[in-house]
Amino acid sequence: MSGANLITFEGCNYFRQRLILATLSGKTVRIKKIRSKEDDPGLKDFEASFIRLLDKLTNGSNIIVNETGTSIMYQPGLLIGGKIEHECNTQRSIGYYLEGLTCLAPFTKKPIHAVLQGVTNDQIDPSVDMIKLSSFPVLKRFLGTDEGLELKIIRRGAAPDGGGEVTFSCPCRQKLRPLQFTDPGKIKRIRGVAWAVRVAPVVTNRIVDSARSILNKFIPDIYIYTDHYKGSQSGKSPGFGLTLVAETMNGAFLCAELSSNPKGSDKGPSVPEDIGKDTAKLLLEEIYKGGCVDSTNQSMTALFMILGQQDVSKVQTGPLTPYTIQFLRHIYDFFDVMFKVEPQQVSEENEDLRTGGEKLILTCVGVGYSNISKAVS
Repeated sequence: MSGANLITFEGCNYFRQRLILATLSGKTVRIKKIRSKEDDPGLKDFEASFIRLLDKLTNGSNIIVNETGTSIMYQPGLLIGGKIEHECNTQRSIGYYLEGLTCLAPFTKKPIHAVLQGVTNDQIDPSVDMIKLSSFPVLKRFLGTDEGLELKIIRRGAAPDGGGEVTFSCPCRQKLRPLQFTDPGKIKRIRGVAWAVRVAPVVTNRIVDSARSILNKFIPDIYIYTDHYKGSQSGKSPGFGLTLVAETMNGAFLCAELSSNPKGSDKGPSVPEDIGKDTAKLLLEEIYKGGCVDSTNQSMTALFMILGQQDVSKVQTGPLTPYTIQFLRHIYDFFDVMFKVEPQQVSEENEDLRTGGEKLILTCVGVGYSNISKAVS
C-alpha cells in the first residue's frame, strides 16, 4: 500500500468525518490513540455501530481494529447501497448515523433504502425531524430533484432507551450539480414539529403556545404541527421536544431544536414552556447568523460542493462552526481541495440590507467526482 493513499490521524474526535471522507476518496485511513489515556479506552459502542453501518453499505471494505480498540485501520470498498437494516446504538441518536448516510447516499450503486432503529430524538445530535426539514432541501439542490428522497418516522423513540424506527430512501446520481446560492432572501414562514411520547398529549400544546408567544411578534405565518405518539409507536422512554424551521423567499431553511432531558438525568425534568421559548430563541439566533444553509448543514454542503462537477460552487453561510472548520481541513487532507472563505462585502449604499451577523462566502471548484457505479446517461 503506498504511503500517498494512507492517511493517519490520532484521537477519537471527528471519527465519522474521517471514515466518510475515506470511503468517498477511496483512501485508506488509520486512526491511532483512540481514548488511549482514559479509564475506558478504545472505540465506544456507538462508533463500532457506525463502522458496522459502513460495512453494510460497502462491498469489500477491510476494517482492522486492535484488541484494545484504540487503533483502527479502514480500507474502504465500493459503495453498494441497496436495502439495509441497522440497529443504531442508543448512546447516540439515529441522526448521528443518518448524517453519515446522507453524505454517502448519492454515490451508491443502488438507491439506498435503509431502516434504522434506535433513538430518534436526543440532546446531542440532529433529530430525524431536523434532517428532514433542513438537510433534505440542501440535498435536493445538489440532486436536482427530490424524487425518491424520503424520510419516514415509523415509531418515535426518546433518549435514553430509544425504541424508535425510521426509513430513509435516497436516489443515487452519476454527478452532482454545482451550487450557486448567495442570497437567501427574507424569512417568509416558520414551520415546526412539537412531539411528545409517553407523556400527556397536552404537553405539545404547551410547547407550541410558548414558542408562539415569542415568534408571533416577528411573523404571522407560523404553523407548528403537534405530533403525539401513543402505544407501540411511542418507543421506550418518555420525552418531548420541538423542531422549528424558518423558510426564506429563495428557499433557504434555517433550523433549531431542543429535546427534554432524558429520563433519569441529573438535570431533572424539563418544563414544556421552557423548551418552547428556548427553541424559539435558538431559531432567532440561527436567523441572526443567517446564510443560505444553517450551522448543522454547513459541512454537508461543503462536501457536496467539492464532489460536484468541475465547476465553481459558491454558497453564503453564517459563522462557521468548529465542526465545519475541521471538516474543511479534512477535505484538504483527502481531496486536496481548498475553499476560498471570505466575508461578504456589503456596499455602503446597501448598508440597510445587512441583516444579522457577519456572513461568509465559501467558494470552491468541484473535483469532478463521478459515481463509478452509474452509467453515463
